[in-house]
Amino acid sequence: MTNPTNTIEFAGYRCQIGRQAQGLPTVKQAQVIAGLAAGMTQKEIAKLRGVSPATIKSTTESLYFWLHASRATDAVAKAMKRGWIAPLAIALFISALNPHADAIRRPPNRGRQQISITARASQRDNGGLSA
Repeated sequence: MTNPTNTIEFAGYRCQIGRQAQGLPTVKQAQVIAGLAAGMTQKEIAKLRGVSPATIKSTTESLYFWLHASRATDAVAKAMKRGWIAPLAIALFISALNPHADAIRRPPNRGRQQISITARASQRDNGGLSA
């Protein structure tokens, strides 16, 4: 007798959850891998989950070890291959149903300012002479 697979939704991704003995990630691990797939930083995942960044870091490191991955993109690819998180087409469909999912997936504006260099460029082009 096989148990039906449980799923959760996190950061715009549908994730399978279960026990590691079944070859599935736990709820915490599924949330972390979905957050990484959504392009979130470890600090952003920690804030969304309400835990410390150190907790997310240790969970991420255990996922890397378990998946034999060296970085986040490798871990996400292997998790998708194992069917732990939904492929992009399904994730986009799910995010269309959730009006807040797009805001969750987008990284926050870091507040960088654009600097105008047109005055210096025009001086350089004219050899520093004004006409």
